[in-house]
Amino acid sequence: MPNTNQKVTTLKTVSKGLVICNIGAGKGKTTAAMGTCIRAAGAGMNVYIMQFVKAKASGKEDKRKDGEWPLSCEIDYLNEVGRVLSLYKKTGGKVKLGNIQNEQVGLGFVGILGDKKAKALHVKAAKEGLRKAIRILKSGKWDVVFLDELISALEVGVLKESDVVKLIKVKPKKVHLILTGHNRYEKILELCDLVTKMDMVKHPYYKGILAQRGIDY
Repeated sequence: MPNTNQKVTTLKTVSKGLVICNIGAGKGKTTAAMGTCIRAAGAGMNVYIMQFVKAKASGKEDKRKDGEWPLSCEIDYLNEVGRVLSLYKKTGGKVKLGNIQNEQVGLGFVGILGDKKAKALHVKAAKEGLRKAIRILKSGKWDVVFLDELISALEVGVLKESDVVKLIKVKPKKVHLILTGHNRYEKILELCDLVTKMDMVKHPYYKGILAQRGIDY
């Protein structure tokens, strides 16, 4: 619910593609955005999820490279649901749900968790991902576009703030755009309609406990 302490202008019903940004050091930015994507698909909207920084790795220990981490389990779930719905439609079934597609355009964490890839490779992957994200936004095929960790790509220096500002400005009026990351970039936040900051109160990482499968990824 909105913060009732803030001044409310005259309320009106408007059909508008929102720019939504989840930022902060606390856990839950991607989790909340994924929930929004599922809600949108439940309303019959088509959703495209593009994950920056996160790698395309299969998730199997023997195939992952340094700096890579298994993809979050919600991706496995969404892919499986997509396959089932596709088969159902081919047999003549009618579905009111929207489509959710996803892809990973990153090469894994940059400079941490053993990453030894050249920075130039991370930059190349991020820039290619950004160009594709702009094409996805302008394609007219998607109602919601979620660019996970796009702001994180700025934080590790593989993209610039001006790159994201340009992307937001070319967004069609009816398309909802969701961004996530840690840090505040004022020029980006000025263009957002909804900004939520996730504050960390306590995190198991600082007790030496790594991410838990099914909860954190």
